[in-house]
Amino acid sequence: MSIIARINQLFSSPKPTGSLGICLQQQALAFCSLEKNQPAGFHQAKVNEQHYASAFSQAKNKINLTGQCNIVLSAKQNQLVQVDKPKVPVEEINAAIKWQIKDLVSIAPEDMIVDYYDGPVMGGGLEKINVVCAAKSELQPLVESIHQDNCQIQTITVEEFAFASLCPNEDDARLMVCQQPNEEIVLIIVKNNELYFQRRLRGMATIASKTEDELNMGVIDSLSLEIQRSTDYFERQLKQAPIRSIEVLVPMAQEAFLARKLAENTNVPVNLFSMPQGYEKQREYAACIGAAMLNNMEDSV
Repeated sequence: MSIIARINQLFSSPKPTGSLGICLQQQALAFCSLEKNQPAGFHQAKVNEQHYASAFSQAKNKINLTGQCNIVLSAKQNQLVQVDKPKVPVEEINAAIKWQIKDLVSIAPEDMIVDYYDGPVMGGGLEKINVVCAAKSELQPLVESIHQDNCQIQTITVEEFAFASLCPNEDDARLMVCQQPNEEIVLIIVKNNELYFQRRLRGMATIASKTEDELNMGVIDSLSLEIQRSTDYFERQLKQAPIRSIEVLVPMAQEAFLARKLAENTNVPVNLFSMPQGYEKQREYAACIGAAMLNNMEDSV
């Protein structure tokens, strides 16, 4: 599959203009609205007890919420597992994987929205797939609210793909350390517009609140260890050429300090990730921007 993990094509109304990226976070809905020849629009709405439909309704009066919409689920709203690729025709894979993963996730098969993207080919030619699973009952109220407001839902995706869509198409692999505000950190490795690897880290959602001294008291060492494990797996298990850089996209006051300290623990260059031109000051909306740009990538990947 392409880098765009289309979980479910929900509606088939006439294609609207503009592009809208919506990130479902634990404490907020974050929006990025892109319209040709218009300044990009950004907005964040607080969410109470995951009532996303209500937050969307309140936000529509403050920002242009029309166009092709790509929704990004947070890590707590989806489950990602890797399994052997079923030996069934391609058109039957989605139905088969519901039952294949039913004991690996906490969502009942009848309530699952699932899709998959290809995983690495392991030793012996065994094919793996990465399965993304979300609960239809949790998403349906928001989907219905969005559809009523002149939006066409194009894609429901996950943070990893939203961040990956920001990367330029390059032959060299790069590892990205990514975070949405108040969410967990994710590590991804991207090469040639393809997501080769992802790892979700737990316990780092509050990293932005840490002082430099607190970051030095184990946080940076723990993050460096996870980065090293990820690069080792990519290079040794997947038999890939070494990554060429580590890119940090963690919107926090100490972001430059974090990157500098990570560089002390590796021989690979560590940089602050360069946002697409025109969005340099919108790092906290990076996943939303990436989601809004998924439409622009569709014909090129």
